[in-house]
Parts: sequence; C-alpha cells; structure tokens
Amino acid sequence: MMKGSHQQRPLLNPSPRTPGKEELPYTPVNASIDASIPVSSKLYSQSQIEMSVDFVRSPSSSSYSIKEVSFREGNDVIVNPVIRYDSSGSNPVRHGSRGASSGGFGSSYKEIKDDDARLVYVNDPLRTNEKRFRFAGNSIRTSKYSFLTFLPRNLFEQFHRIAYIYFLVIAILNQLPQLAVFGRGASILPLALVLFVTAVKDAYEDFRRHRSDRIENNRVASVLVNGEFGDKKWKDICVGEVVKISGNQTLPCDMVLLSTSDATGVSYVQTTNLDGESNLKTRYAKQETQAKASLWGEIGGMLIKCEKPNRNIYGFQANMEIDGKSISLGPSNIILRGCELKNTDWVIGVVVYAGKETKAMLNNAGAPSKRSRLEKHMNKEIIILSLFLVALCTVVSISHGVWLRQHRKELYLMQFYRKYDYSEPEVEKYEYYGWGMEIFFVFLMSVIVFQVMIPISLYISVELVRIGQAYFMIRDDRMFDKSTNSRFQCRALNINEDLGQIKYVFSDKTGTLTENKMEFQCASIGGVDYDNGKAIDTETGYSAQVDGMVLRPKMMVKIDQDLLHLSKMKHTDEGKHLCDFLVALAACNTIVPLTVETSDPAVKLIEYQGESPDEQALVYAAASYGFMLVERSSGHIVIDIQGERQRFNVLGLHEFDSDRKRMSVIIGCPDQTVKVFVKGADTTMFQVIDKSLNLNMVKATESHLHAYSSKGLRTLVIGMREMSTSEFEQWQSSYDSASTALMGRANLLRKVASNVENNLRLLGASGIEDKLQQGVPEAIESLRTAGIKVWVLTGDKQETAISIGYSSKLLTSQMTQIVINNKSDSCRKSLDDALQLYKKLSDVSNSNDSGNGAGTNQLALIIDGTSLVYILETELEEKLFELSSKCTAVLCCRVAPLQKAGIVALIKNRTDDMTLAIGDGANDVSMIQKADVGIGISGQEGRQAVMASDFSMGQFRFLVPLLLIHGHWNYQRISYMILYNFYRNVVLVFVLFWYALFTGFTLTTAITDWSSVLYTVIYTSLPTIVVGVLDKDLGRSTLLKYPQLYGAGQRGESYNGNLFWFTILDTLWQSIAVFFIPLIAYWDSTVGISALGDLWILAVVILVNVHLAMDVIRWYTITHIAVWGSILATFICVMVIDALPFLPGYWAFFMIAKTKLFWVCLLGIVVSGLVPRFVVKVFVQHFKPDDIQIARVAEKFGYLQGDAETEMNPIFDLPQRTATT
Repeated sequence: MMKGSHQQRPLLNPSPRTPGKEELPYTPVNASIDASIPVSSKLYSQSQIEMSVDFVRSPSSSSYSIKEVSFREGNDVIVNPVIRYDSSGSNPVRHGSRGASSGGFGSSYKEIKDDDARLVYVNDPLRTNEKRFRFAGNSIRTSKYSFLTFLPRNLFEQFHRIAYIYFLVIAILNQLPQLAVFGRGASILPLALVLFVTAVKDAYEDFRRHRSDRIENNRVASVLVNGEFGDKKWKDICVGEVVKISGNQTLPCDMVLLSTSDATGVSYVQTTNLDGESNLKTRYAKQETQAKASLWGEIGGMLIKCEKPNRNIYGFQANMEIDGKSISLGPSNIILRGCELKNTDWVIGVVVYAGKETKAMLNNAGAPSKRSRLEKHMNKEIIILSLFLVALCTVVSISHGVWLRQHRKELYLMQFYRKYDYSEPEVEKYEYYGWGMEIFFVFLMSVIVFQVMIPISLYISVELVRIGQAYFMIRDDRMFDKSTNSRFQCRALNINEDLGQIKYVFSDKTGTLTENKMEFQCASIGGVDYDNGKAIDTETGYSAQVDGMVLRPKMMVKIDQDLLHLSKMKHTDEGKHLCDFLVALAACNTIVPLTVETSDPAVKLIEYQGESPDEQALVYAAASYGFMLVERSSGHIVIDIQGERQRFNVLGLHEFDSDRKRMSVIIGCPDQTVKVFVKGADTTMFQVIDKSLNLNMVKATESHLHAYSSKGLRTLVIGMREMSTSEFEQWQSSYDSASTALMGRANLLRKVASNVENNLRLLGASGIEDKLQQGVPEAIESLRTAGIKVWVLTGDKQETAISIGYSSKLLTSQMTQIVINNKSDSCRKSLDDALQLYKKLSDVSNSNDSGNGAGTNQLALIIDGTSLVYILETELEEKLFELSSKCTAVLCCRVAPLQKAGIVALIKNRTDDMTLAIGDGANDVSMIQKADVGIGISGQEGRQAVMASDFSMGQFRFLVPLLLIHGHWNYQRISYMILYNFYRNVVLVFVLFWYALFTGFTLTTAITDWSSVLYTVIYTSLPTIVVGVLDKDLGRSTLLKYPQLYGAGQRGESYNGNLFWFTILDTLWQSIAVFFIPLIAYWDSTVGISALGDLWILAVVILVNVHLAMDVIRWYTITHIAVWGSILATFICVMVIDALPFLPGYWAFFMIAKTKLFWVCLLGIVVSGLVPRFVVKVFVQHFKPDDIQIARVAEKFGYLQGDAETEMNPIFDLPQRTATT
C-alpha cells in the first residue's frame, strides 16, 4: 500500500448480504461456503496494531537484537533497529543515534494482560466506576492556572530564567538600609514591570483556555438513563454509560460502537480534529451488538475488557463478553473524542475512556521546547559579563578598603564617614561598620549600581522582535499556498534566527518533494507493458446508468486504447486475465465511494474517499476502464463492470502491515468462486508468487517494474488465486481463533494472513506517478548553492528514489554516486571503499585544479534502510558520518520513521551545524522533533507533522524565501540586537565605574535613580526593537539571486566572540569620552553633581542612538521616529524629573542647559566617541569587505553583476573566507 495508510485500521465486518435491501441478481457462492459464514462471524480484518518482535543474532557478539516495525505503506516499509538485549536478559540499552526516537510505542502495541486490562460494564457506570476502579470523569482542563495558583505558579515559571533571579536579589539587597543606593521603589520597578507584562500575557492566554474548557464541558450529549436517552452535559458523562450520537455531531469521549443507523453496523467519521485528515473513515458495530439495537432498555450483562488509556490513536485492543461468548474488538470498532459523525443518522456506543484519559487528550501535548543557538551563545556572553561585573565590583571594593586605610585618621570627623556622632550628649558610632564590613557592603552596593551590566530588557526586546518577525513571515505572499489557501505558520517564536544558520536539510519525499496526488500512469498486465495512455475528460470517459442517473468517476486518468479494447474481450484468456486485474484494483482496498452532485441533476460524480492516495488512484484507474466501484457496505461491494452491476461478497480482509508489506481481500464472486486478491510491494509479493505458473511473465513484469521505478513511479504488484471450500473453511476457523485470542492476537492474525497469501498467480503490476511539487528542482539547486546540504529520506525503492533525485536536481550527472545497499560486514567494506574513493577524487581534484575544485569532486551517497539497520547499530556510525559529511547530497531509501530521526541525530550529535527537517506525515514527526528546526508541510496526509513542527507551510519551494530571505534577515537582526544591547548597557556601567573612582569609591551616583531605571525602558529600548523588526541589510532579489550570501549565517559572521570583544573595547572608549570630556570641561566650575549627571545620561543616550543610526541600513518613517524620538523623549523625561521639587537635582538641567559649554560637550562626546568606530568601519568595508558588504554596495549602485559574484565565497569552502577586492 501507499503513503498515508500507515494507520493500520481494519475497515470491514464480514456479513452475508445486507439485510433489508433488494438483492442484485447474481449467482450466490456455493452452499457449503455460504453456510460456513454465520451471520455473527468474527471480525476478519486485523483488529489491532502490534509490534512485530523479531530476534536477530548479532554477528559480532552473543547478544540478540530486537527489530521494530515502522508504519509505512507498500514500498515504504523497513525495519528499524531500536533496542539491543544481551543474552542474559538484562535491561535494554540504547546505542548511538538510535536513541533519537520520539517516543516509545503505546500500549496498543502490546498484548492485554488481566492485570493491565480495564473492565467496562455496559450500561452499568456504578459498577464500572466502583471505588477501587474509579476512572476519570469526562470533564477536561487545558488551562494551566486557577485563581489561587496563578500568582505563585506563574512567578515560579518566570523565575526559571536565571537573570530574573539575579535582578530579584539585586532589588532585595537595595531594600537594606546599609546597601540602599537607588530609591527602593525605583530598584523594583524594572523587574516588576517585566514580570507584570509577562503575567498579563499568560493570564490572558489562560483565560481563553478556561473559556474554551467551559464551552466544551457544558456541551450536551444524549445518554441512556433508566432505559431512555436524555440530555447530559459532557462533563458529567462516565465510563460505562451508553451514549447516542446523531449525524454531524462531535464525539464527547472514546466509545466502542454498539449499534448504528445502518443495518450492517457501518458508520463514517471524520477525524480532522484528531489527526487533521479530512477523508472519511469507516467504523463498525459488531453484529452481535447491532442485533440488540431495539433492546437498550433491558440491556445488561455485557463486559468489555480493554487496554488501559494510551496515546495511540490508530490502535485499540479489547474483548467483549456477550451472551456467554467472547468477541474481539479492534480499531474499527472504536470512535474517538473529537471525531465528527458523517453520512450516518446515528450511532450508539459505550464509553470506555473519558476526559483526560481519551486518546485525543493524551495526545494534547505540543512539540518539545527548543532554544535558538544565538540564545545559547548569548547566555555564554552573559556569564562573561557577570564575571566582568564581579571584577569591577572587586576593584571598587578593594580600592575602597585601601582608601579607608589611607584616611582612617580622618574618618572621625569626615562627613558621611564620621565614626562617631557628636550631635547627642552621648557619643555613638555612626555610619561606620568597620573596615572589613565596609568593604563587603561596598562590594554589594557595587553590584546594585552596576546591575544594568546584565540587560534585563534584552529578554523582552528579543521576544517582541521575534513576534514582529513572525508577523512579516506569516504575511509574506511568497509563502502563500493558493492550492490549499494556507499561509506560512510560525508555531515556535523562539528559534526564528536559527533559520539563518541551517547547514543540513533533511527532507521526506512523498508529499514533501512530491504532491502526494497519485496518478495512474501505466501497468504491466500478463507480462505486457501498457504505457502509451492518453488522458481523457469526463465527457468522453466511462459512465454508468443507475436508476436513471448517470454516474461518472470524479477524476479521469490516462487510457491505453489497446488495454481498453482488450478489457471488452472477456471471452479470451487475455481478456479474463485483464478482468481479474481490474477487479483486483477495484476490490482490494478500503475505498468508500461517495456521490457528488453536479450542475446537471441527471449526472452525479463518484468520489472515492480513502486514507491512501495510491488506493484512490488505482480505483479511479479501474473505473476509467469500466470497472467502477459504486457501493461498499460492511459485507459486500458492488462494481459496475462495463454496464453490468455485479455484487461481490467481501468474506475477509487482511489489512496492510509493515511486516508482510501487502494486503489481501477474500471475495465471493458472482461465478460461485472464492478468490483472494493480494497487492503489495514487489519485495514481498514475488516471494508468494508461484513462478512455476508462468516464469516468462514474472521476468517480464520484473523488467517492467525496474523501468517504472527508474522513471520515479511508485509500483505495486497484484496477484490472486482461487480458494477451495476446504481452504476457505480452514481460513475461517483459523481467523476466528486468532481474532478472539487474548494473547498474541496480532501475531496470530499475521500468520493467518501469510498462510492464505501464498501460491499466487501473478496478475500484473501498476505504476503510479507522484508528481514533483512546483519549483522543487529550483529550490534544491538554490539551497545547494547557498551551501546547504540536502538529504532526502524516503521509504521508496532505490530506483524510484534515484529517479526522483535526478528530476529534483538533488543528483546531477557531475556527481560521483556511492551506492550502499549491503548487509552486515559488507557495509564496513563499502564504507571503507567509499572513503578511499573520496580521497582519490580529492587528490586528483587538488592536483588538477590547485585546490579550487569545489564542484569537481562532488559525491552523492545512496544508502538503503537495510544497510542503516546494521550501520546505526554498530561502530560504523562514525564512518557513515565521516563519509556523509563529505557528500554534497545524500539519498536514503527504504528507511523507517525512527531511522529518519536516527539519521538526523547522526549529524546533530557530531557537529555544531544546524539541522532542519521537513516532512508532511506522521512518519516524519520523530525526524521533525529531533532536528534543530522542524517544518511541517500541510499536505494530503493530515496535520500530524504540522502539529509537531516549529513552522509549517504548504510547499517545499517556500524553503527558499524562508531560509535565504527571512532566515538571513532574522539572524542578522537578532545578532545585531543582542550585541547592541550589551553595548548600550556596558557603556553606562563604565560611566558609573569611572565616577566611582573619583568619589572615594562611595558609590554615590550622579545620575538620578529614575533616569537609571528609564534608561533601558524608555530612553534606548524602542529603537533597537524597531530596527530588529524592520532593518534589512540586503533586498529580497539580491538574496535570491545570490544564495551564497546565506553563508554569512552559517559562518556566524554577525555574532561571534571577536565581535563581542570588539564591542566591549568600543564601549570602553566611548565611556571614556562620555565621562572625561564633561569632567575636564567642568573641572574648575561650580556646577552641581546632579547637573553633570544629567549631562552624562543625555550624552550616553545620544551616543548609543547615533551609534545605532550609523548601523541602520534601511530607513523607514517609524525608524526615524523611534531613534530621534527616543532622544527627544530622554530630554523631556530629564526635564520632568528635574522639575519635581521632591526629587534630587531640582532644576539642575535647566541651569546647565543654559550654557554653551553643555551643548559643546554633547557634540564633542558624540564625535569623539564615534570617530574610532567610524574609521574602523570604513577601513573594513573598503579593504576587507565581507560578502554582505560587497553585495550591499553593488546593490546600492545598481551594478550587481557577475563581477560581484566572483567575490562570494565558493559554495563548499571552509568557514574561513579569503575574499579580496
């Protein structure tokens, strides 16, 4: 089967004919067989998903390995090594990258034991919920806080940030009289403001959750009470109660179906709210409970033994005891909370899981939290600044101690340091605590004064900038998918800047690179290749007459005229063979046909709903050749065969599983025969084909399959055989025994399926095209030009994967291909040979091109899942990493979901390069969550990948604008913003430090308390936020035209240790200019210290804002307002503060601002402070420009031609650059 059907869900119930319906004319199956199918026969489809356990002895030790089965269809399945047990039976130990799984299997994959079972007494909630077995109620709560817990819990969560604890300690120290430097209120205000803003945001979000919970819990459902159905709030529903759901209503809890409005027990549900899939799913009530539909008032005595609550929404295992016998229940018999009932009048079920124990609520967890790389680096710099702060405080405190020693004889009468107070008759010690304590107090006071060294506002500013960046990413029309009417979604705001540093992209193929819209292209039937079809429209395509209505398939496919002609020659052997092939396409599936109205009331379209796009394509293909599936019930299907409606009894169905890699259906045909039709991957189908029947046909089909795969088509092999009466009876007995087994049920059912799927007659094979999405080749080429290595991880065959690799430009003719598809020790040899080949190619390239052979020795590694099974389990991981890191492209085929995560971990755990994973299905979730950045494609496979991702979008090609444009901008902006925040705060700290050196190290401050507080809140905060959201170092067209520019982020050119230390040196010089120019100018004057403080704070604000203005590249109106408005706001605030008589420094600003010297000092500070930076900046841009500066100048003057491109770094250069002008 195909991608999208990884959910193993049995969809049918065996039954004879549909009661109460007029029978179609057909010859029934022979009496002996018909008699062997009781009305109450057991569920024949595989009723659960179970992990296949296969012990394999390791070649290098006495240990055994367990293989774990993944969920993927048809060609997409491979086993995955997860856990190794030693022979002594010790606990499992994880090895290497295999620990990358996103979680273990739920209990649905295990067998039910009596101790682990949940007992549910139908329509007896009191007995079900007796004291020792009390289950969760149906009330749900998604909110985090209550009225009483909000304040303590929210504060607890906020103080997980170490910086907040630091500022809290500072604020507490400032409350002590001996350490009071600022006003007590002013010292608390910055932290209180940050905590308050965050708390308000959290409170609003939680209020919305409370409101949603209240609406959900107060919804009403119909519950059976005292023999009658009555309304009951959802929150009051209990496990064991019987609930009735009407059409288009939402399920309030997880229920086992007991009865439906359809006499055969079939119902349809839509699981969009649960897994995002919009296709209808079929669910069934057991015939034993369906028959009791009219006796609900007297119902009793039924007991359900089911597994305990778990997260697996695709698995369910239970048994029901009814009328003294036990029947099995599986995933097709349960409907889950959040599903919506469709195309069914009503269903009745018994609650087995409620509230927080429902599968929907157990899965209500977001993606794991991720932190950006810049944030991690920023924390290192904050630690350095903290050490620097300690050093400054140590210098001040030790200097203060020395000063006290030097002036110890003067301390008796010196103001502030008077040892004794002589103002009272009794002399007392005053304001002095001894030499040692004074040094200690000064150290703590220094920490308080210099606290701004750690920028608390940086956290809030970065969050606001990320929100602004997310807004512009979401509103970018270049990432709007018109086909699905969906925009880019930013689900994780804390890693925007990581998009600008990606080195590896790990991509799924089907649905990510391709559209996952399957189209039937060709078929090999009876050893003949039919591959010259032409598309037809609905006017000329096949149609059927039903009750005066014309039915046509909604989608048409290419028609081969020879094949169409042959399909009408049923009297010939070739015609009969083709008829069996087309019947297999129409019958061997779980497709549900639905009618769609058209503008012509006499014409209706048949739409085939199914979980697999591959199955839909095959059924549409059969319909186009006149084999139209028009009806499906729990026990039969109706196929219109070229105008003649024929009914086929569906006697049994074995769903696809990842061990067998095939599915089969047992059909009672109109010609009194019973046939088993099987389809699946060629790797397993040819194992069960009887090649002795027609060896030439088998060889021809294999040749055609290879040709189809080479074209990039997805292939399936179809076979069949007739079953005798005895064979069918034996199968029926075996199936009944297996389906009711309490232990090992899944393995037993798998064995029953394998026994019937043998000695098949080969019918043929199909080729289905999954077209590439628009712009995929161009996108991959752009990403590779940007220095990003693209890996494609798929479950397809090697030939199919290679073909898609060429068509998507992942592989090129210039690449040297290394193919590894071996097992065991041969993998070691293959890896060694490949490494030797790389060395030889490198030597040849270096000798021929003097080392400038970036593109002449490109390697492409192609490796299959079987090889990865062995490699990821052994020490060969290191060799695989060494080889893959040297390859331009890597293509992994036949890989399982957990192997995808293991491959990501292979790179992530061994290198500092940033990784990005992109996929569209549930099988990509582990890979998406393992990578540094995870992107979900909102495509044909539901929203599991989207819900687990950090970002989501509609098309793979959107990666180009996302990474090359927004990723580049985000990284450049956030990098500059962090360095700028460090700079502006350290400048002020140095000014305060210089002042302390000239005031006896007493730590009195010339700058007012309120100005110190407002410095990071009002004076300098807004400009950096505006620039962080809006500034652009390069335009869109330039970034797209020259993807090499993306390498600046990969090399960390905007944020690194060198830039940090250069910034610190720059702040040192600027602080000297700020402090000493006014000090020298006013040395002999009588200007008060408050006036100088106003001059210093104004000088710092003007300096840092002009510094920012020098670095702004794109000016907007709001940028001007923010930068120059902040300077104006600072003047206004200083004037207001000095105009208040109850604050220190009353009228100081107005006195000093009247003099020319004040304005001359401001001008001199700005000029002298920024001249060195300006000179260095000009020197670097003219004599040692980087790629960004070259492109910016070229863009500015409009001559961005090929000459500029030669200045860019070669694509595969090492991070060190050697560009020259």
